Order: sequence, then structure tokens, then C-alpha cells
Amino acid sequence: MSLSSRMYREAAQAPHVVREQLELNAKRVARIGALLREMKPRAVVTCARGSSDNAATFAKYLIESRAGVLTSSAAPSLSSLYEAQPDLRGVVCLAISQSGRSPDLLASVEAAKRGGALVIALCNWTDSPLAAIADHLIPLCAGVEMSVAATKSYIVSLSAVLHLVATWTADQPLLDALLRAPDQLAQAWELDWSNAVPALQDATNLYVVGRGFGLGIAQEVALKLKETCGLHAEAFSAAEVKHGPMALVRLGFPVLMLSQNDESRPGIAELAKDFVACGAEVLTAGIEVDSARPLPTIAADPAIEPMLMIQSFYRMATTLAFARGFDPDKPPHLNKVTETL
Repeated sequence: MSLSSRMYREAAQAPHVVREQLELNAKRVARIGALLREMKPRAVVTCARGSSDNAATFAKYLIESRAGVLTSSAAPSLSSLYEAQPDLRGVVCLAISQSGRSPDLLASVEAAKRGGALVIALCNWTDSPLAAIADHLIPLCAGVEMSVAATKSYIVSLSAVLHLVATWTADQPLLDALLRAPDQLAQAWELDWSNAVPALQDATNLYVVGRGFGLGIAQEVALKLKETCGLHAEAFSAAEVKHGPMALVRLGFPVLMLSQNDESRPGIAELAKDFVACGAEVLTAGIEVDSARPLPTIAADPAIEPMLMIQSFYRMATTLAFARGFDPDKPPHLNKVTETL
């Protein structure tokens, strides 16, 4: 069943669309990167909803760690409901959207532009209202995505963020790593994460834990499990989960832990041991811990590894959805374009 779903077929296209995106956007992104080096923005404000906002979380960690520029998420309701007008002179507004049509996102971006921000849009549709507002557009190049649950459009959002930051900071090793990513995404798609299905097939609740570059991916995993599998999943930073949420963990409570190979890995490994000691059903990607279920991963630059993990997850999620009695292409109460006011 999973092989026939739109979600499965579209997620499988990610290696091809990332490769195409990097080729088509090379000159455009190089120009924008040079502009940012000259501008030296004092901050970056991200504007996004849903999966795109999870990509914005990834952007925050990447920009702050690689460019050294403070990055924060805008609250769209401040513009769309409260008509606030922040002073954003010298600030970049990074708007991420698959459709480029959500009214509250557009209101937030328009307010940022009135406030003096330079608007850079990462959008799949070049003829969208967001593309028209933006000072600079980076097309996501995902093509048509019919599945309500975003997959390839999320991955190309990550690759576009990586491309932008690598060129902005003239980080050739990161750019080289990104150019290897299409082949690695194809490999990640073939990895077998079915070991997670028995642990999650009858689950009611789940924690998804990551840190740093992996936090936005943990958020995306949790969102997709809600959307496609009817599973109440919550994402936490490995640094935050002990501040209250740990109290809910008991025998058999499932926890999915994601770890890229950077400074966050030792702490995540120790936390995984703590979850095991509490009796949790622990699944790990990127680390191996006694009594936990390991999920295979591909070694890459730490900023690339989370993108590869989400690709492996998407394949498993389609199988899990059907195992739980859900059609991943027809999430209840959801539409492809969510028009929040």
C-alpha cells in the first residue's frame, strides 16, 4: 500500500529535485550570498508555518552557527491580527513557504518589508504572491506536490537554506558536502527503518528528541506522525526534555532520538541511556545504545545528516501510516494550502 501513495512517490523524488535545485539556483544563490556578505545583516527573522517553520528552525541553528548572525522566528499574528510594525532596518526576513499564499505569512512579510527588512523568499511557486513581494526569490524547484503532507518540499527547503548559508559564508566544505547530498539522499531512501514500525504501530504518544541542527528535523518528524499516522508525537530539544516532560515517561513509552555527528551527540547518547533506564522504548538514529532499537543512518557533514535522516523517516512513515489504519494522502481536517488569517 505505501508504495502506491502519493506521499511515498513524492518523497522518493527528493534526490532528483535537490540536484536540480542546486544546478538551477547556483548563480542566483551566489548573487544573494554576495549581497549578504556586503550587507552584513544585524539579524535574520524567519517567517513560516507548518513544515516550513520546521525548516526555519533548522535555518536558525545553521545561520547562527555558521554566519554568527542572531536568527529568530517571527510571530505572524503580530502583523495579521495585531497590526504591529517592527523596525527591521538592517535585518533579513527569510520567508519559507511551499505555496507562498497563506494570508498571515504574506501579512507578516509585508510588515517586515515596510519595517525596512530585506526579504528573501524560499518558495516553490515563482508566480505566488510571496514571490512577488520578495526582494529576492530562491525557487525551491520541488515541482508539483499533491500529497497534503509535505515531503520533498521540506527537504528542498533544507537544501535551499544550506545552499544560501554556504554561499553567504563562503563555506566551501559545506557547499561541497551539499553537492554530495543528492546521492546520499538516494542512499538514505533505501535505508530500512522498519524496525520502528512494531514499536510505534500501537503507540498513543511519542517523544521525538534532537538538538542543534537536528531539532527542526525532530519537529518535522513529530508533525508528520500527527498528520499521517494519527500518533500524538511531541518534539523536544535534548536540552529541554528533562525540564518537565520526562515525568510522563514510563514503561514502554516510545522515544525516537535523532543525533547528527557533532558536539550534541555525547549528550544525546547519555539521555538515551536515561530513557532506557526509565523503561522507555527507545529508537535511535545516529547513536547506538544498549537496549535501544537502532535505525541506520549515513555519515555526512553534521549539517547534512539531519536532512538524510528525514528522508529515511519519510519512507518508514508511509508504511507506519497504513499499519495504523491511516491513508497518509488523506489526513483528516487538513488541506494542502492552509489559509491562516
